Amino acid sequence: MPELVLSSLDQGVLTLTFNRPERLNAWTDALGRRYFDLLEQAEKDTAVRAVVVTGAGKGFCSGADFQTLTALQTGDYDETPDPRPNTFPTTIRKPVVAAVNGACAGLGMVHALVCDLVFTSAEAKWTTAFPRRGLVAEYGLSWILPRLMGQQRAMDVLLSGRVFTGAEAYEMGLVNRVLPAADLLTGAQEYARELAVHSSPASMAVIKRQVWNDWDVTLEASAKTAVQEMLASFGRPDFAEGVASFLERRDPDFPPL
Repeated sequence: MPELVLSSLDQGVLTLTFNRPERLNAWTDALGRRYFDLLEQAEKDTAVRAVVVTGAGKGFCSGADFQTLTALQTGDYDETPDPRPNTFPTTIRKPVVAAVNGACAGLGMVHALVCDLVFTSAEAKWTTAFPRRGLVAEYGLSWILPRLMGQQRAMDVLLSGRVFTGAEAYEMGLVNRVLPAADLLTGAQEYARELAVHSSPASMAVIKRQVWNDWDVTLEASAKTAVQEMLASFGRPDFAEGVASFLERRDPDFPPL
């Protein structure tokens, strides 16, 4: 049986590939457990500086597998759910970049948007799909979407469940970059490699925590925490190396997490 998520490490960038191409990488509990296990391993692996997530074949992730949905509907679902929430990638201290290469629907859209950055091919098909399946905004999308694209646009894609392209996703502010399909994965990996080479792992870990956590706090509270984090950063070797590499006009040699 093929691995449900493929894993490849190159120059500090770990690429994870959902690998159910015959089902457009539809999400199952087994795929999710494998994905989250690999993220946990990446968290501990000092060779990993950044992670890229994509899909094999023509899809990124087409949502929950219909066999799972049918089992839930009939009451025949008997798998023990993974205790890690679908927002788990936000807790990994290393940056996670989604490379949405194709169909990105429902739960698949959740898993794209809980990555820290999102690249998409112009032709990729995006949809929340929820209201067209008799479902609701899942796993925090009603919280994430208005913050990324504004309330009116979030209402549009959530209420209509319509399909839109990666190009429109970029125009609506939903993703960071839109690229031709042939250049997508390479573009995401090159960006992640820039992070791996030039950005301090300790700084990225703190910044990631600040950004995901500060959505729930006041500006005053955020600024207060930032002062504490800045003072702590002065004592890390990353700060000394960052200054030295800048003055010496060379790439930094930051220590791993």
